[in-house]
Order: sequence, then structure tokens, then C-alpha cells
Amino acid sequence: MILKIIKLHFNFSSFSAFILLLLTEISIVIFFKTGFIRHVFGDYLVVLLLYYFLKSFVSISNNKLASITLLIAFTVELIQLTPLLKTIGLENHSLANLILGNTFSVTDLLAYTLGI
Repeated sequence: MILKIIKLHFNFSSFSAFILLLLTEISIVIFFKTGFIRHVFGDYLVVLLLYYFLKSFVSISNNKLASITLLIAFTVELIQLTPLLKTIGLENHSLANLILGNTFSVTDLLAYTLGI
């Protein structure tokens, strides 16, 4: 059923937006170690980053894609309530901690929702 809804294709403009957002997120990680920009605005942008990454390769309605993106973001945030990284031996791996995070926060859920 899902395969009937999702059509694979490459969208250059969405991929360009993804690259721009990725560079912005990398800059935030490098230049902002704490504060609003790092912890709130970065989370706001990360759902846009994921949205445009997915939009680069699949063709579904914007609302469906936004819902899928938000579901992924919420799932990753909720995983932070579990010891997943420790269980799989990645608790000290900086990239795993950066991507999956290590601290659950309701404000992150709000930032994701506003980003969408």
C-alpha cells in the first residue's frame, strides 16, 4: 500500500534546500555550543532538513510528507527516553549522540512541531 503512495524521483531544488539546511546545521554545531540557536532553532531547522531530504527522493503530498517527518522526529526524541545508545554501545560516540540525541526534552517536540 505504501509503495502505491510513494513514488521515487530526484528533486534538485529540494536537495539544494537540504544541502543549504545541512550547512546551516553544521555551522550551528560548530559555532553555537549552547543557547537558543543551538538548542531550539537547531531543532526547528532539523525537521526542515529531514523534510527536504525526503522530498528530494520521494513524491507524495506535502501534508503526508510533513506528517511522516514529524513522526520520525518525535520517534527519535522519544527514543532518548530509553538507553538505546548505551545498549548498542554508542553512548560515547559523538556522531550517534549528535544525530539521535541523548536527552529527552518536551521543548524539542515543540520546536519540531513549529518547524513543520
